[in-house]
Amino acid sequence: MKISMINYKLLLALLFILASWITFTVFWNSTKLWSALNLSISFHYWDNSTKSLFPKIPLIPLKSLTKTELRIKEIMEKLDQQIPPRPFNHVKTTSSATHSTATILNPRDTYCRGDQLDILLEMRDHLGHRKQYGGDFLRARMSSPALMAGASGKVTDFNNGTYLISFTLFWEGLVSLSLLLIHSSEGVSALWRARNQGYDRIIFIGQFVNGTSQVHSECGLILNTSAELCQYMDNRDQEAFYCMRPQHIPCAALTHMYSKNKQVSYLSKQEKSLFERSNVGVEIMEKFNTISVSKCNILSYSVHLAQDTNYLEETVAMKEKCKPGMTATIPSGYVWRNTWNPVSCSLATVEMKECLRGKFIYLMGDSTIRQWMEYFKASINTLKLVDLHESGKLRHQLAVDLDRNIYIQWQKHCYPLIGSMTYSVKEIEYLTRAIDRTGGEKNTIVVISLGQHFRPFPIDVFIRRALNVHKAVQRLLLRSPDTTVIIKTENIREMYNDAERFSDFHGYIQYLIIKDIFQDLSVSIVDAWDITIAYGTNNVHPPQHVVRNQINILLNYIC
Repeated sequence: MKISMINYKLLLALLFILASWITFTVFWNSTKLWSALNLSISFHYWDNSTKSLFPKIPLIPLKSLTKTELRIKEIMEKLDQQIPPRPFNHVKTTSSATHSTATILNPRDTYCRGDQLDILLEMRDHLGHRKQYGGDFLRARMSSPALMAGASGKVTDFNNGTYLISFTLFWEGLVSLSLLLIHSSEGVSALWRARNQGYDRIIFIGQFVNGTSQVHSECGLILNTSAELCQYMDNRDQEAFYCMRPQHIPCAALTHMYSKNKQVSYLSKQEKSLFERSNVGVEIMEKFNTISVSKCNILSYSVHLAQDTNYLEETVAMKEKCKPGMTATIPSGYVWRNTWNPVSCSLATVEMKECLRGKFIYLMGDSTIRQWMEYFKASINTLKLVDLHESGKLRHQLAVDLDRNIYIQWQKHCYPLIGSMTYSVKEIEYLTRAIDRTGGEKNTIVVISLGQHFRPFPIDVFIRRALNVHKAVQRLLLRSPDTTVIIKTENIREMYNDAERFSDFHGYIQYLIIKDIFQDLSVSIVDAWDITIAYGTNNVHPPQHVVRNQINILLNYIC
């Protein structure tokens, strides 16, 4: 009897242990399941404060990829194919401007205006060996300084170390030809790899205000830290910015921001040597003499344009006036007597005040479009600046002419916004939200410019922003099809200024992305990339006469 009682107690103990184990297993699995479900839900809150344990995990909920994510992936894969990794064993085996050869095809003593001049470039390395692959970042330009004339050339890469450089001879006179090796294909490959490797070349410092005290904290698109973070997120467009949360201060107390370069590089010491000043922007056709261009028969000019751009004209003067939606050409135009002349249409002289009468112009983006705002203020003496009680160059600007009912405003785009001077973020918003707030109608003009501030960051950041702006413009044109939307592309900039962060190679990739993404919408392009190459400015903020010619395109589009 005593033995039976002992066995009975042992059986009860075993049953209790088994039941406890089953309960613990079910609870643990359900907790993991709930955590997984919760992760996808947690992205739907604005201004979250979060403990950042895995900061480099992308902002994609645990579900199938969205259309935007799939499009980003598609564009990234396409770019990776176009910019394949290049072998780099020694600087001597990289592309050399000095050893490469350029030969004019079918040379003549005199050329006619409108002719096409073709040059075959054979790229060689510093040892004189023929390159077997392409990918060099080249810039072709023709100019006549005495005539204040210039135009870009077209570069065709055969991906075997040879290139075709094509110039359309737009004007008469003595013309100089230039072909610069901006970066070798090995340099391009290094820049592309380095760009997509990290988010921390620029550090952002956020200012939090708590009553009378101010606290500064590190901010960024991605923060590699386990500290508690403030998350400033647009849930719809899946764009986020983070700050390390100061102790005992709410995330909503963020008021100002500035940035500075961080001593971070993803280039090797050997790769960095490719971006020393002596290796950037080297002239390939240094020994070329100027060529002579004569008027000849105007018909040859017309026939050439018909072949090159599918546009037939008997004289330049008979070209159709520029208007939105016209087919782009390469090059898109030329400078003559310091005035921009598009290839496929003609620009009229427009009286600015009358053109802008009754117009609402929204300038959105970076400081290169703020230059347009400054030009309007300087050129229209009846415009009155409205004091919005902000300070600094990046402040929101509004100018009105009440008699003519002219309304012009500029606002900066949202993060990433690089600036060594402190700027307010109280009113900062993504351009998609600003576009969504725009009513739009036939007298409303929206001009958008993105690019320069995105160059130091992985390309997917720019692609996502461009796609989100595209969707916002699509919504605007759906509800207000009469609204005029204009995309101003990037300007070229200083050639030797910190290639890893700001090289024009990064800008050129973004230029191609913008043109690709917006090609299906009824928007107009101000091709500032081609215009600034033609002027040869090499300045992120080109001179006023260049800005004037950019704005003249706008005026022709809307009047």
